[in-house]
Amino acid sequence: MAQTTYIAFLRAINVGGRTVTMERLRGHFTELGLREVRSYIQSGNVFFSTEESDRAALTARIEQHLAAALGYQVPVMLRTVDEVAELVAADPFAGIEVTPELRLCVVFLSEPLPEEFALPLRGPRGDWEIVGAVPGAAFVVMHLRKGRLGGNPATAFPKSYRGQGTSRFFHTTVKILNAARK
Repeated sequence: MAQTTYIAFLRAINVGGRTVTMERLRGHFTELGLREVRSYIQSGNVFFSTEESDRAALTARIEQHLAAALGYQVPVMLRTVDEVAELVAADPFAGIEVTPELRLCVVFLSEPLPEEFALPLRGPRGDWEIVGAVPGAAFVVMHLRKGRLGGNPATAFPKSYRGQGTSRFFHTTVKILNAARK
């Protein structure tokens, strides 16, 4: 069977008082029999290879193992290296002038957004705008107010959305992709 290299984008790692070292996190992935396990920065980005082809089953297995090991739920968004490369190459923020007051974010989603979710969509205070989406990600422009990030774009998702999401700055997503390719 062919090996697939995945990037696991984890939510709820090293935030809100929930701390786990990357060494320990890599150990949890290795315990699952996953190969070539590596991590990138402290925010929960893990690379690994596997012959498993059922992504939903693999995701569930990782989430169950992490919940048992860490004592809390850790939503996992799995993407192949090629999928992240396609996302980056699509340049979802083309035409947006980057200024010191803007941050470009990718929200990796566990489920596609519902079709009735009309884009672009701005936050009520103008502190974020969801400028586009593909089945596995939403593209968000965050507007800094007084040097700080404002609201949470996840609050704009309709109540009917039952999925999970975890965000990464676009420039960090590019760095994660480059690290995963090594």
